[in-house]
Amino acid sequence: MIRTVSIVPTILTDNKQDFRAQVERINTFTRRVQIDITDGIFTPTATLDVTNIWWPKNWTADIHLMATRPSEHLDTILKLNPALCILHAEASEDLMPSLKALKEAGIRTGVALLPTTFPGYVKHYIDVVDHVLVFAGQIGVQGSQADMMQMEKIPLIRNMKPEVEIGWDGGANMSNIRALAHADLDVINVGSAIARAENPAEAFQELVAEIDKNGVVL
Repeated sequence: MIRTVSIVPTILTDNKQDFRAQVERINTFTRRVQIDITDGIFTPTATLDVTNIWWPKNWTADIHLMATRPSEHLDTILKLNPALCILHAEASEDLMPSLKALKEAGIRTGVALLPTTFPGYVKHYIDVVDHVLVFAGQIGVQGSQADMMQMEKIPLIRNMKPEVEIGWDGGANMSNIRALAHADLDVINVGSAIARAENPAEAFQELVAEIDKNGVVL
């Protein structure tokens, strides 16, 4: 049985004007959005700092924090009060104190796994979070190719914690969205396939329609 899958557009930029433009554009066709924040240390380049992030009140905003020391950004994230905050298992510090602080503030917690990270190695994080993000692209950039082998992690995570929300980030587009939708995911984050489309709203609707199709997935 196929789970109900949400297509979630992502925002990744280092420019305040571009950030505003993306927010205004996305706001016309969806309410759940993932905002990607990179620190330029964990990732090759830096985005807007988390202190410059905002979103409409009617959004369900997820923050994907790609940072070496997420605790240094925690106070600002707590003030922003996103629906979900995803931290990377590969950060240079123990995530447990930050995850605890987020939970105490009523913010859902997530852990992201880079392609080289085996789920079993970070079971202690998976056991306590609400969301696990399977990262399958190039860290810190949009438009990279999806590493479809990362789908092998999905049943491993599901067996560890059946009720956890599982997301996918990296290279999702019309060529692979149906395969991903049939892979027991709950969320598919989409970057360039929407952001760089001539008509982002139309691209979003086409992706949603594609995952709703029945038939054989090749």
